[in-house]
Amino acid sequence: MPTVKQAHQHVASVLFDLDGTLLDTADDLGAALNHVLAQYQRPLVAAKDYRPIASDGALGLLNLGFGDAINQYDYQTLRQQFLNYYQHNIATHTRLYKGVTELLQHIESDNIPWGIITNKPEQLTQLLLPYYPELNNCAVMVGGDTLATRKPDPEPILYACSQLNVDPKQCFYIGDALRDIEAGNGAKMKTFVAKWGYILAHENCQSWQADHIINAPTDLLAFIK
Repeated sequence: MPTVKQAHQHVASVLFDLDGTLLDTADDLGAALNHVLAQYQRPLVAAKDYRPIASDGALGLLNLGFGDAINQYDYQTLRQQFLNYYQHNIATHTRLYKGVTELLQHIESDNIPWGIITNKPEQLTQLLLPYYPELNNCAVMVGGDTLATRKPDPEPILYACSQLNVDPKQCFYIGDALRDIEAGNGAKMKTFVAKWGYILAHENCQSWQADHIINAPTDLLAFIK
């Protein structure tokens, strides 16, 4: 493992996943799921059940809520109902994770550009971010439909690096899902698992082959101070 000094010398940019990494969006996504379920007189899903898979978006949540019965419905209709409700209630319960503000302030004070690479649709991401002034200095944002590919493909991360004119090998990528680490590793970046995010209790993050696993946003400061 590189020393802290070595890591600091080579940080050209810090890139983040969004849901489950910078923002805790689970309860707004869960509310959208339960809204759709209620329309079809289906049992609602408890927070303890939807939170761990909130990063999986509409597909993952609808599959959780409807189970095998999802095949009895038109998926695109369900998805649109989900997205319509979510769009109109996108920042009701969503909050920055504790420590994110401090982390971003330190990164910005070091004049290190930072950005967001998410699988959330670009339109929804652009709608959500302005609710959180702490994210105003995001230098680049790549959504799940910005390009033809999305994570775990490394292309969105490489595209972000090209927009920032930085070498991916000198950048960090932080996310809470295997696809984040696969994308970051594919881009030859230093990768960090955001252990505070939406990770199932039995999930073995060690097997993801990230460079580091961190338990809180401010833990990243040890690698860039």
